[in-house]
Amino acid sequence: MSTRERIITAMAELMRGQGYGATTVKQVSELAHAPMGSLYHHFPQGKQQIAAEALRAAGAAYIQLLPLLMDPHDSLRVAVPAAFIEAAEQMEQAGWINMCPVATIAGEIADSEPALREVAAEVIDSWVRECTDYFTRRGLDAPEARRFAFALSSALEGAFILSRTLHSTEPLRAAGRTLASHLASDRAPAAHRG
Repeated sequence: MSTRERIITAMAELMRGQGYGATTVKQVSELAHAPMGSLYHHFPQGKQQIAAEALRAAGAAYIQLLPLLMDPHDSLRVAVPAAFIEAAEQMEQAGWINMCPVATIAGEIADSEPALREVAAEVIDSWVRECTDYFTRRGLDAPEARRFAFALSSALEGAFILSRTLHSTEPLRAAGRTLASHLASDRAPAAHRG
């Protein structure tokens, strides 16, 4: 892993655990095992630039989990709750640290850091597009796939917050079951891999 990649990864990990405001450039430097000069060589605009790249990298990595978690299941009615159960187990094993920094940072900086809010919006827009494409390939019509992409993203991010706060997997498990029941009632024939 290059120095630049280590810096981005360190920033993403720190933001995931403690948010943007509490993360210092010194902490990033230490976690990345990179001297301060390297940080400013790769990111001359400092902390905000590092955070923007970390959000983009985390967003790109996390959306790749969608097919990894759902493709093994022929039916979305099975795949969706299975993915939420996997997320719940991972979060519990990680000690209730938020699984993805994007929503955490989006909520924290929505009014205080407009440039980072725009990056978070860019990432979330890409998630919705990729989820819509995925669910369309899995049999939902395009408008329903887009609505489901929003519902899934909202349920997942909200359940992360509740699970982290309550130290419980129940919110993630309940969200997955509820989304699956929506598929069962509204799109049962279209919810299979095509």
